[in-house]
Amino acid sequence: MAVREVLRMGHPVLAQVAQPVEDFGPELEALLADMKDTMAAEDGAGLAAPQIGVSRRVVIFGVAKNPRYPDAEEVPFTVLVNPVITFLSQEGEDGWEGCLSVPGLRGVVRRCVKLRYTGFDEKGRPIDRVAEGFHARVVQHECDHLDGILYPMRMHDMSLFGFTDVLFPDMDPRQED
Repeated sequence: MAVREVLRMGHPVLAQVAQPVEDFGPELEALLADMKDTMAAEDGAGLAAPQIGVSRRVVIFGVAKNPRYPDAEEVPFTVLVNPVITFLSQEGEDGWEGCLSVPGLRGVVRRCVKLRYTGFDEKGRPIDRVAEGFHARVVQHECDHLDGILYPMRMHDMSLFGFTDVLFPDMDPRQED
C-alpha cells in the first residue's frame, strides 16, 4: 500500500489513548498494509497505529534478521489488535530502547521479563501468547503507544538517555532508532 510518515514525539496523536478496533474489515486491512510497509521501510522491530497518525489499538511487531537489532532473539511477526497484557512476573530487566517516533535517541527502560498477551489477529481470530526477554520488551514498548506512552516516559535515570551516535559511536547507523 504505502509507506507513511512516522509521527515524532510531541505530536498530539502520540499522547492519546487509542480507540479499540470494532470492525475487522477493509479499513483495518488497509491500515495494516501501510503499517507493514512503513515498519519494513524503517527497519523497525514494531509499529503502533498511532505512530502513523491512526488512533486505533493496533500494533505489529516481529524481528528476524534486523540490522537495528543484530543481537536480538527472533520475535515472530505478529498483528495484534485490541491487545491486553498480563504480567506473569514481578521481575524487571533494564535494557536499551529506541523508537521510530524518537529518532536518533536511546534510553534504558526497565520492563517486565515475562508476560502474557491476548488480543486478535487481522481476521479477528484470538491470540494468546506468553513472551519473555526481548519479545516481552517489544510487546510492552508497542502497546505503550496505544496508551499515549513513549519510552522516555518510562525511564528512571535520565543519565542513561542520549543520542545514539554519542552513546554508541561504533554502532552501525542503521541501528540508530
